[in-house]
Amino acid sequence: MLNLQIIAEFSRANCVGICAFLVPANLLAAITIMVTTWLRFSLLRILPISLVGFLFAAIMILHVYTWFAVGIVMTQTYILLGLAVTCLIVNLVAIILSVYSPSVISNHTLPFPYRPTR
Repeated sequence: MLNLQIIAEFSRANCVGICAFLVPANLLAAITIMVTTWLRFSLLRILPISLVGFLFAAIMILHVYTWFAVGIVMTQTYILLGLAVTCLIVNLVAIILSVYSPSVISNHTLPFPYRPTR
């Protein structure tokens, strides 16, 4: 049976290592999704990147909530929570934009310099 107390203790005991991985991972995933959205990649190319970003942001939110559960409310927890929520919003907006805007780039080619067609 899954014991959430053990997972929460692991999260709090290894906070430095978890945050040292999750903060750059969230930032890289958010920057990647913003660039691919700006270049107007199709939904099939944006969706996997966005799902990885959602995963990193969700893990960070759960990690922050383990600190809230034991009563640790500090500036760092709010900053990490804000970063995770921002990454979730970026991923959601990227998916929405890729659904409602046509894809310009196809067949793995990038026209440089990038000029949108009219």
